Amino acid sequence: MFLERDVSHHKNGGTIEVIAGSMFSGKTEELIRRLRRAKFARQKVEIFKPVVDTRYSLEEVVSHDENSIPSTPVENSANILLLAGNVDVVAIDEAQFFDKGLVDVCQKLADMGIRVIVAGLDMDFKGKPFGPMPELMAIANYVSKVHAICVGCGSVAQFSHRLVSNEKQVLLGEKSEYEPLCRVCYNQVKNQ
Repeated sequence: MFLERDVSHHKNGGTIEVIAGSMFSGKTEELIRRLRRAKFARQKVEIFKPVVDTRYSLEEVVSHDENSIPSTPVENSANILLLAGNVDVVAIDEAQFFDKGLVDVCQKLADMGIRVIVAGLDMDFKGKPFGPMPELMAIANYVSKVHAICVGCGSVAQFSHRLVSNEKQVLLGEKSEYEPLCRVCYNQVKNQ
């Protein structure tokens, strides 16, 4: 006799959820929404972000719409394992800025029965996979791809076009440094 088991509803079955997309697509907003629901369900939640992300707040995860939730800034992914004790849900924002060890950290947390929710840019400003995000999407139980609206034509946007001249992969910014573009508008701008 074969018994089908749904691990997502099993008390000790951890999961990995990834929220990926471009700048201004609502990744952090969706992360905050899921965390508020978990808190409403009286689950113990811990939120982490990279110390490099100081755009809105040093100690809060803040969306572009200015919704926020308290978080713990960490230097590297290994610190998450050290600080994520006795929780039901671990959330990680701006995952693209973490080291590749984040993949193993997320797997270990899920193996411990923890629900892990990760949000981050799937591509950098050159349209290339960004940091640990591709591997996280590969191992995730669930992947939510969110999209912005193209400022060029109003279509669905999946690219973060950099408006300033800087070739560094990591450049923190907002609307004065980045704009969301669809594939057609992104390729037109890139080929100018």
